[in-house]
Amino acid sequence: MLNPLITASATELAEQLQAREISAVEVVEAHLERIDEVDGIVNAVPFRREREAVLADAEQLDALVEPLGPLHGLPVAVKDLQNVAGLPTSHGSPVMPLTPQPNDGLVAERLRAAGAVIIGKTNTPEWGTGSHTFNPVYGLTRNPWNTDRSAGGSSGGAAAALAARMLPIADGSDLGGSLRNPASFNGVVGLRPTVGTVPSRDARSHSLSRFGVEGPMGRTVADVSLLLAVLAGPHPLDAVSRPIDPSVFLPPLEPAETPRIGWIGDAGGAFVCDDEPMALARHAAGVLGTVAELDVSLDGAERIFRVIRGISYRGLAAAFTPDQIGRMKATVRENMAYGKSITADDIVEVDELRSKLHRQLFDLFNDIDILALPTTQVAAFPTDWEFPTVVGGEEMTDYLGWMMSCCVITATGCPAISIPAGFTSEGLPVGLQLVAPIGAERRLLEVAAAIEDRIPYHHLVPEIGEPTLGGPAQA
Repeated sequence: MLNPLITASATELAEQLQAREISAVEVVEAHLERIDEVDGIVNAVPFRREREAVLADAEQLDALVEPLGPLHGLPVAVKDLQNVAGLPTSHGSPVMPLTPQPNDGLVAERLRAAGAVIIGKTNTPEWGTGSHTFNPVYGLTRNPWNTDRSAGGSSGGAAAALAARMLPIADGSDLGGSLRNPASFNGVVGLRPTVGTVPSRDARSHSLSRFGVEGPMGRTVADVSLLLAVLAGPHPLDAVSRPIDPSVFLPPLEPAETPRIGWIGDAGGAFVCDDEPMALARHAAGVLGTVAELDVSLDGAERIFRVIRGISYRGLAAAFTPDQIGRMKATVRENMAYGKSITADDIVEVDELRSKLHRQLFDLFNDIDILALPTTQVAAFPTDWEFPTVVGGEEMTDYLGWMMSCCVITATGCPAISIPAGFTSEGLPVGLQLVAPIGAERRLLEVAAAIEDRIPYHHLVPEIGEPTLGGPAQA
């Protein structure tokens, strides 16, 4: 019998903590015990603070007269691309020194201010590159539903920790699907917000390359909404942060009136998809009623994504010596090389394509509230693969091809959420991806919650078995 403190949702725990029905020490201890029990197999939270220090933080929260904030007493672990004071930030890369950071990044800062107890770091691929979480620093993260399968990425550690009940909520980040892909693989919820909803203090965050966003993950839509209310809100050092009141995201979520949902499937051939993820997502999209079948082609979306993403890797390459770059994994080096090849003509072309795509989405959302499509093109693949090379019977030309169901949505600039859509015949979770107009996160969350209410999966807990497969080569 699992401890009810680890099976409860984050919103349930938060309510009990606010009412002082349970203590922060009790909640944190329960999750630390669960980590001790299963993370030796899953490897989702590979770097942890000393137990005594974590419990001391919880005790200080329990001693307060009033709760510190909406996350008061909830344990969290921060994705290892973000700084936490006193902890190293490895980025999963052998070129980064494992020395404690002097200051919190913005995510950790807001988590602490809201009363969360930071227990450590969640695992990520090297530099967040690729949707399969392995690196030469902390190793491979496994999927709790089948430990011979990938946890996805790049927020794979966060998603696996949620599914395995090691954490009640978790942060992540998303450029080409890094919140949505692992949510789909692990049967949890991941939200990619509109750029600027969650601010960034990254020195490169105001450049043309601003596609990457931080965002929330949880086992329920309400949990994600709770965390978004903490992470969101403007920041003076982020010129594109949105001037919104983050409290608008706080649960409870109002039941969505019958939304106009448009099913776009493979977006006019923008990607190929295995049969089961497509079928399960289509069924989930229709549980609230009639769904419009849309013939939509997201022209130029893949080109936009590849160029803008390449520019971000060009910026990353500038921070390292050739020797350091040579020690990084091949896909990181390939992205850097591609970024260096981008010309001014490429940027002009992509700027024009983005304008056309934004106009297309504007017209679509005049008639439709929410777009729906599969989150991932495949279910979780074997851990010893670096990425799937065949999807829907077609060979992938590179490691991004199997992620285009998320990448093309990134290019639109719209917020998107992945919620559980069901399980394949092999017992692997897959997700439904819902997309809303720019800035319409609250509406997106309400529709997602309504679908979740019709097909709830968050009460299911995986049985974590011993793996038989290793991970991919580290080259």
